[in-house]
Amino acid sequence: MNRTNRISAALAALVLSVTPAYAQVSWTNWMTLGPSTAQGTLTAGAQSVGVTFSGPYTGVTQTACGTNYWAPNTAYLSAGITAPPNCQIITLSTGGLKTITFTQAVVNPILALVSWNGQSGVVFSGPIEILSQGTGFWGTGTFSVLNANTLVGSGEAHGVIRLLGTYTSVSFTDASEDWHGFQIGVQGISNNVVPEPATIALTGCGVIALLAIGRRRAA
Repeated sequence: MNRTNRISAALAALVLSVTPAYAQVSWTNWMTLGPSTAQGTLTAGAQSVGVTFSGPYTGVTQTACGTNYWAPNTAYLSAGITAPPNCQIITLSTGGLKTITFTQAVVNPILALVSWNGQSGVVFSGPIEILSQGTGFWGTGTFSVLNANTLVGSGEAHGVIRLLGTYTSVSFTDASEDWHGFQIGVQGISNNVVPEPATIALTGCGVIALLAIGRRRAA
């Protein structure tokens, strides 16, 4: 393989290896409540996705909530992630299985967690990663991940986690505790993942370079 072919192959590999990043998170807008269910919607790109929560819960704050439990918001901020809006939170006290179902498959769903005190081993239905954590409304604590899919909290833990993969539903099993809450959002749906500008630019540069090499070889 000559030098030009080696450069072409390397650039082609670079373009193919670029992993798509994700658009800014869209949080669920909870609208209707039931004895053990709550329903809402979120928007991913131009598409609306229905979201259903089922399991024991204390309540769902929707509008005119007064207290913003997502403040201070530094525990919920990371690349591409903004804190959930005030008045959008599902509060929990009774432990047990909780399930969140989407009307279509979503990619890497995100959960913001507030005051997960006493949660020594919350098992999720898929592998998780911690995106951010820090001081929240009720104080300070820390999260860690055990066995890829188990979240361990110490103290008044606040932060954001991401479930890795594509899901039509996610579930977790928490422990009973006086008060803790969560909100769920996504950065994209299946086949609708939006690259960040830097990713687009890198891919574009690779394509342009390949075209330039091709023109030189043809000359």
